[in-house]
Amino acid sequence: MKKTDVLVIGGSAAGMVVSLTGKSAYPEKSFTMIKKQKDVMVPCGIPYIFGTLDSSQLNLMPVDNMMEKAGVASLVGEVVSVDTKSMNVKLADGETIEYQKLVLATGSIPVMPRWLKGGDRMNVFTVPKDRIYLDEMKEKLAGCRRVVVIGAGFIGVEFSDEFAKEGHEVVLVEKLPHILSLAFDPELSERIATLLNERGVTVRTGAGVSEIMGEEAVTAVKLESGEIIETDAVVLSMGYQPNTKLARESGIYVDESNFIAVDEYMRTHEPDVFAVGDCAQKRDFVTRRRVPTMLASTACAEARIAGMNLFSLNTVKTFSGTIAIYATAIDGTGFGTAGLTETTARAENIEVLTGLFEGIDRHPGTLPGAHKQIVKLVAASNSGVIIGGEVIGGLSAGELTNVIGMIIQNRMTINSLLITQIGTHPLLTSSPAAYPLIKAAEIIDRKMRAR
Repeated sequence: MKKTDVLVIGGSAAGMVVSLTGKSAYPEKSFTMIKKQKDVMVPCGIPYIFGTLDSSQLNLMPVDNMMEKAGVASLVGEVVSVDTKSMNVKLADGETIEYQKLVLATGSIPVMPRWLKGGDRMNVFTVPKDRIYLDEMKEKLAGCRRVVVIGAGFIGVEFSDEFAKEGHEVVLVEKLPHILSLAFDPELSERIATLLNERGVTVRTGAGVSEIMGEEAVTAVKLESGEIIETDAVVLSMGYQPNTKLARESGIYVDESNFIAVDEYMRTHEPDVFAVGDCAQKRDFVTRRRVPTMLASTACAEARIAGMNLFSLNTVKTFSGTIAIYATAIDGTGFGTAGLTETTARAENIEVLTGLFEGIDRHPGTLPGAHKQIVKLVAASNSGVIIGGEVIGGLSAGELTNVIGMIIQNRMTINSLLITQIGTHPLLTSSPAAYPLIKAAEIIDRKMRAR
């Protein structure tokens, strides 16, 4: 029987970061990470292997090299059972590994709705984090003229744009009234839909799918309205579900939403067992409700916290809820969101005030590369605490979204943002006299004073 002080199951973002952070925090301990496949994809880069990147080889994380440099053993294998009482795991090849601490980072798998008739036809694809599957998918799609993408979250939007860049006729179908509607309020999501349309993507919102048609291979998609859209391929981008089969079968507590229950140190109900990433339970930072947020950035934050608390709890190093910080880009236009949208906040019975300001990300705006920049802030009306923000702009929108995330996490108020000092430069930022983040705060401040 092999022995290790810390055993990490899963080699993607969460498993990699918990291994590196844990080894840094406890260098005297031995760490072993087990992954199912040798090659590990960059999860957020998967859509780009279908257009921007020439091959999946350019979208691999150098996991083994990083583990070797850090002194972490990296194994390829599949864990089939966990014995939390004897503190060991069994692999598919019969090998047993004994541990002191166990971290589950088993990730997520694509949703394949049982109610969707025809989901098993040829040329109907999901989006797993599996290089072999994705390479085969890319090869088959190369011969398809029209592609229907079902689900207009971030992955569906990114895939649609990549397919259009490669010359495919693309129809993006979304059941909800707006694309990206869980991340953006309508006035911003409509701008993103317009951008996709200009890029050659046909966006169909408020259109549920009832059936994928065809004999052996897909030939059309039937909408709930009865309309039929002919197609050569379908990509299902309808979300992911936590991969918790191993945990459930091993007696580790999984909640009614199929996530592994954890506390703020990322500990499960079982002693010496932690869980991080997509498989672990999440709560919203503001509302405290359990939410199905699955982001590599969230996974890495959880992994850092678990790694630092494996053998000694640090009471200030806890995970206090996901802020759900998303960002992406289409043709040089970046857009991002952090925290609650106005729509979500009102649905939670949170009284809010909002400020939306349109500016430009250079000064003067005649400089090369200047891009319109839109910032919307959402603040609790009774306290002025900022609980959400949305950005559309140039490629700097991603980092501005991160700034909003830090503002939310530190529970900054509109007033504290108004007195914040910023550094600006003509080639890098908006004007200090018209900085969209602060101007949006000024709009909310006026509303607060007018009440």
